[in-house]
Amino acid sequence: MIMESSFSEYLQSNAQISDNELLQLQSHIRTRTVGKGEFLLRKGEVCKHSFFVESGLLRSYSIDKDGKVHIIQFAPENWFVSDRGSIYFNEPSSFFIDAVEATQVVMLDEAFVITASQISLSFRQYNEQILQNHIRHMQNRINLLLGASAEERYLDFINLYPDLTLRVPQWMIASYLGITPESLSRVRKALAKQNFEP
Repeated sequence: MIMESSFSEYLQSNAQISDNELLQLQSHIRTRTVGKGEFLLRKGEVCKHSFFVESGLLRSYSIDKDGKVHIIQFAPENWFVSDRGSIYFNEPSSFFIDAVEATQVVMLDEAFVITASQISLSFRQYNEQILQNHIRHMQNRINLLLGASAEERYLDFINLYPDLTLRVPQWMIASYLGITPESLSRVRKALAKQNFEP
């Protein structure tokens, strides 16, 4: 019997996984409830899983030598987050992953990816697509951090994460954008004067 979950539905609708293939994968699918503030990965640990968010919100971030937090990615519902470099090269991570909200997460190890790729061509193709899409997003993010204005970065954030402005504290958004909370406040006020509503 197939376990009903948003992850199962996600695989079937996006990766075209069949019921039979899903049954073969079930032993590799592990779910976990993570409390707000609870860690899934700490700096220095080797990342062993990719995390799929069924409900809730995760974030990936680093902390510099001065104690400043730099948020790399948010992962709301139906998003994946991990440290691919740590997984692939089996090396200590430079990042933390924790829960911004109480979160239901699916923990996927390499055995899941290998098995799914072996039994499903459509999964192989979809997995390649989401990896390439992740690279594209990271390249765009680097480009924005290097050359875009604070307003351009904020508008891109809203486009990428349309429901997060009401779910995360302003300092976290500022951290993701690479600006101060004061700068974010000025951007939001300027946009409000233009009758912009996120």
